Amino acid sequence: MVEEPFGRIIEQHGTVVLDGGLATELERRGADLRDPLWSAKVLVEDPDAIRSVHAAYFEAGADVAISASYQATFEGLAGRGIDRNQAAALMRRSVELAREAAGSGRVVAASVGPYGALLGNGAEYTGDYDKDEDQLVEFHVPRIEALAEAEPDVLAVETIPSFVEARALVRALEKVPEIPAWVSFSCRDGRHICDGTPIGSAVEAVVSAPGVVAVGVNCTSPLFVERLVETISDTTGKHIVCYPNRGSFWDPMRKTWTDPPRQDARPPLRPLAWKEAGASLIGGCCGTTPDDVAAAARALGRT
Repeated sequence: MVEEPFGRIIEQHGTVVLDGGLATELERRGADLRDPLWSAKVLVEDPDAIRSVHAAYFEAGADVAISASYQATFEGLAGRGIDRNQAAALMRRSVELAREAAGSGRVVAASVGPYGALLGNGAEYTGDYDKDEDQLVEFHVPRIEALAEAEPDVLAVETIPSFVEARALVRALEKVPEIPAWVSFSCRDGRHICDGTPIGSAVEAVVSAPGVVAVGVNCTSPLFVERLVETISDTTGKHIVCYPNRGSFWDPMRKTWTDPPRQDARPPLRPLAWKEAGASLIGGCCGTTPDDVAAAARALGRT
């Protein structure tokens, strides 16, 4: 059985505070991510900027940093003329950057994004793929193995929109039994992941896998999180992870997040309500900032 990295923090504090949006925070600091590689572009061009964002989230109160490997794939990096050895080294470097910022006593999660992130057409929010389960296993295994070589504390298998991809990832994770993982889904409403599968069914597909230590939702509107967490809590006794986006909408044509017409139309982040619904790993995704993480840490009684 793998050793999960959250028990000590939960026993001491009741919750684990995750970091917030990495790519959007890089953009807020001036990075141009209008690129098929998205945040992986900065991993190639300016790794110090990534380390700086990780450090800012830790300073804000986060216990966990999620690496800049979400959109780092062999296929995507090959499009930039980066060979497989160099690509694997970059993936490992994403974990090392988070580790350098973390110091001791904090958790480093290696991001494993969905196949849809490679496509760059918004498919991580639809699950509309051109691959079957076996092909998705073949896609995910090499990257998961490369990230595992860097010895992260946990794999953050995140923004999964598809039931078929979830099943493929369970099979892929069997290749690295020594590394625990969480699996979090992108959801279209308070009941379903993005491809229309009920959240309870999606959770059941992954939660019994030996290495999966937590399951939940991410990059989903805050409006839906409480209900989703309640359903997940009724489905499993494992840790529940939730880190919604800031209530914006992904525009795949412009490759950017679009805010509601009015800033005050953004739904509030409600970390205490999510904890009461059953979540124990709580943070933010795209559009959230170190200030949001600091506010969550205060709301959860961590500062």
